[in-house]
Amino acid sequence: MPKVLIPIFADQLSHNLSSIAVSEPEECIILMMEVMHEADTVPHHRTKLVFLFSAMRHFSEELREQGWTVDYVKLTDKNNKGTFRKEVKRALSHHDVDQIRVCEPSIYRVLKDVQGWESALEIPVTITPDDRFITSKEEFSDWAKDRKTYRMENFYHDIRRKTGLLMEGDKPVEGKWNFDKQNRKPPKDNMNFPEALKFMPDETTQNVVKMVNELFKSRIGNTDEFFYAVTREVALDVLDFFVENQLSQFGDYQDAMVTDQPFMFHSIISPYINTGLISPMEVCERVETAYLNGKVPINAAEGYIRQIIGWREYVRGIYWLEMPGYKTQNFLEADLKLPDFYWTGDTEMHCLSQTISQTLNYAYAHHIQRLMITGNFAQLIGVDPYDVHEWYLSVYLDAFEWVELPNTLGMSQYADGGLLGSKPYISSGSYINRMSDYCKNCSYNVKDRIGEKACPFNSLYWHFLHRNRDKLEANNRLAMPYRNLAKMDEQTRDELIQHAEAFIDSLTLSMAKDYK
Repeated sequence: MPKVLIPIFADQLSHNLSSIAVSEPEECIILMMEVMHEADTVPHHRTKLVFLFSAMRHFSEELREQGWTVDYVKLTDKNNKGTFRKEVKRALSHHDVDQIRVCEPSIYRVLKDVQGWESALEIPVTITPDDRFITSKEEFSDWAKDRKTYRMENFYHDIRRKTGLLMEGDKPVEGKWNFDKQNRKPPKDNMNFPEALKFMPDETTQNVVKMVNELFKSRIGNTDEFFYAVTREVALDVLDFFVENQLSQFGDYQDAMVTDQPFMFHSIISPYINTGLISPMEVCERVETAYLNGKVPINAAEGYIRQIIGWREYVRGIYWLEMPGYKTQNFLEADLKLPDFYWTGDTEMHCLSQTISQTLNYAYAHHIQRLMITGNFAQLIGVDPYDVHEWYLSVYLDAFEWVELPNTLGMSQYADGGLLGSKPYISSGSYINRMSDYCKNCSYNVKDRIGEKACPFNSLYWHFLHRNRDKLEANNRLAMPYRNLAKMDEQTRDELIQHAEAFIDSLTLSMAKDYK
C-alpha cells in the first residue's frame, strides 16, 4: 500500500486538519518536528517554547491513540538536522513513502520552503488548504479587490452575514453591528477579578520545561510556574471558565488596565485558537449561546466575537494579500532600536514596567497593553517597526507571524501608511491615566508635560506629531491635534520638543539578537 508522509507544524494541532481529514491511518506516517531553526527565528520567550513543544508532544500522543503512526523528532534527538526540510529529507530516508501531503503552512516563509520540497527532495508534494479559517485567502482577495484601503468594519459585516453569528435574518441583533462605544469603561476602584484558571504541568510538560531551560538559558521567561493548557480538552475548560466567569464583564472592561492584574476579564484562549487546539467558530458559537440564553450582555458577546471573526480573520487576509513586501514597510521612516528595558521591564514608567514585567512572566498582555502601552511608546520615540515586530513575535504566547505582523506593523506602528488603520494609535499620558490605575503608582506625574518628573508620554506625543508633520498632517483623523500644535506658542512647543529629544537620547537601545 502506498505510504504518505504528513508533516504537521506547531500551529496545526487540529484533529480535523485537512491533510489528516483526507487520509487514512494505515497508509500514512505523520511527522512532527521540533527544530532549532524555528526556535531561533527570533529569541522566543521560554514559556512560549514550553507551550508549543508540550502541546505538540501531547497532540502526537493523541494521534497515536487514534491509530496513526507518528514519527516525532524532539529538539534533543541526536540526529535532529535543525530545519523542517532537512528533517523531512531524513524521514524520507528511513520511511517507505512515495508522496508528501501537508496542510498549507500559516507563515509565508514556511510556505515558500514547503513549495520547494517537491523539486529539492524529488517526491510529489500535495499542499492541502488550511480550512480552519472562516475566510479563505481567495475570498479575502476578492473582498479587497479595487479597494484603496481595507477597513475591518466593512469586512466584519460580511463575515457576520456569512456565519449568521448574532444575526436576525440580514440584520444584526439589537439593531447595531458594533457596540464598541460600550466597551471602553475605565476600571473602578477595588474591582474584583476572577482568578485565572491554571493547570499543573504533567510529566510531559515538566520534561519540556527542563529541556527549554537547559537549551535556552539566556532567553527571557520564567517557566517555574507554567500553567497553560497544552491539550484540546483542557483548552476547552479554559473556554468554559471564560464564558461562565469572565465574559459578562469582558465587554465593559476589555480596554481597562489595573496594576498587578494581568488577566482581568480576558479569556487567554488566543494561544489555543492560533495553534488549532480549539476552533474560532466553536468559540464564537459558545459566546453567542451565552448571549442568546441571557447570560451575557450584547456588548460583551459582540465585542468578543468581533475580535475573532472580524479582526483575526481580517489581519490574516491582510498578511497573505500583502506579503512578502509588507514585512519591510516603514512609512514613517522610524529607525531607532528598541529600548533595552523591553527585555527587562526595568523602567520608572509604571505602565511600561507593568506591561513588560507581566509579559516576561507570562508571555501575555492584552490588546490595549500591547497597542497603547508598549506599541504606543515605541511609535512615539520612533523605533524601527521591524524591531517592534521581532519583539512582539518573540515575547507573546499567541504570536505567529500571520497574526502578529499586521497587528504590529499596521495597527500598532502605522508602518503601512494607513492601509490597515486609519490613523496612528498614539496618545499622551492622559489616555493611560483614564484607562488604568498605572499613573497613580508612577514615578512620573501624568499631568506635567515638561520637567524632571513629567510623564514622558506627554512631550513624546507632541514630538511625534512635529517630526511626522509632512506625512500625517493631511490625515483627517489627526486634524484636531495638528490644530492644537499649530496654536501652541513657539516657546512651549520648542520646550516640549527639546524635552522629548533629551528623553529619547537618554534611552539605552538594543537589538533583539542581543537577547538570543
